[in-house]
Amino acid sequence: MNQEFIRALDVIQEEKSIDKEELIQAIEAAITTAYKKNYGNAHNVEISIDRENGDIQVFALKEIVEVPENDHSQISLEKAREVDSNYEVGDFFRKEVRPRDFGRIAAQNAKQLIIQRIKEAERNIIYDDYLKRQDEVLTGIIKRIEKGIVYVEIGKLEAVMLPSEQTTGETYTLNQRLKVYLLMVKKTTKGPQVNVSRTHPGLVKRLFESEVPEIFDGIVDIVSISREAGSRTKVAVKANDPSIDPVGACVGQKGVRVQNIINELQGEKIDVIKWSDSVEEYLSNALSPAKVVEIIANKDEKSAVAIVDDYQLSLAIGKEGQNVRLAAKLTGWKIDIKSKIDYVNQHNESKTQNSGLTEDILLELKEELESAEALELMNSSVSEEDVLFDNISDLEN
Repeated sequence: MNQEFIRALDVIQEEKSIDKEELIQAIEAAITTAYKKNYGNAHNVEISIDRENGDIQVFALKEIVEVPENDHSQISLEKAREVDSNYEVGDFFRKEVRPRDFGRIAAQNAKQLIIQRIKEAERNIIYDDYLKRQDEVLTGIIKRIEKGIVYVEIGKLEAVMLPSEQTTGETYTLNQRLKVYLLMVKKTTKGPQVNVSRTHPGLVKRLFESEVPEIFDGIVDIVSISREAGSRTKVAVKANDPSIDPVGACVGQKGVRVQNIINELQGEKIDVIKWSDSVEEYLSNALSPAKVVEIIANKDEKSAVAIVDDYQLSLAIGKEGQNVRLAAKLTGWKIDIKSKIDYVNQHNESKTQNSGLTEDILLELKEELESAEALELMNSSVSEEDVLFDNISDLEN
């Protein structure tokens, strides 16, 4: 080895970000291992590479003792002091040796180790690069699909999209360009493995950030997202500027902004909800597109009853309970949906049991509730509980 070798290490350090000193120490260790393997009789050995000119020196090491028992590994203090009078018992005597074919062995091992370290460095660079981009949306190209796993080429590597991260109803084809959410980056013996997703709520969040400048600039915040990928998503937003309509900013003029996101998600429905610090208002908004008449909230238990008109009941609940399920997940509240009639009847029974009313009075109460007057009252701005109590008071009088 020579100065050209040292210059090559300088280039590697600059281009691959591999520390030169660490690399030299690793080469010394690799050559030491190779030396012991090929020249087993001299098992105590030290390899030294000159940092300036690249020359390699091999030193056989012998322990200094009073009376040697093994000539290969020990030397007497008397003989050692013939070379250097400062030696003491317990020190190691260093003698330079130059075995036959050692230069070839050293060069081979140095080359192998450098190649290995360069590969490791490149893997680490790729790992660090993608680790910084975790939780971001990246665009890739589908290169292969095997056993239900979609492999997406993103830059210098193939990302993995497992079946659990694929959206039901979406179709994936070779060479298809696709936006994916970078879910996880981990090191493996074969290099960094990147897992991506099309189902994660973070995908929706990042798409809104790219489509809505007000979100990107921090004027509008996304408070919460609940998603059933491929079907429906609810996004709660709030404005940090009172003059800004957060829902309007996200939807865009003529719905262009939100439609771009819907198109990217291949038709997934998106409800943009205005967040409110009023629990009743927030829960009511979360049940959109249904119109809520009243919210009765139990703040201690974080549970609420949402009262809707009869014709709004199925819309509030949603297909297979999806709307109320997403609203509950969005807000973190347990939500029970009741029609106005069901709610009044339920409280009717509860209050009757508590007051000990007779069956005759119950019958009269039922007839009263079914009368046109009661229905008219229920459609007014008066709450259902007030209507019920008024009817009971009338009957008692």
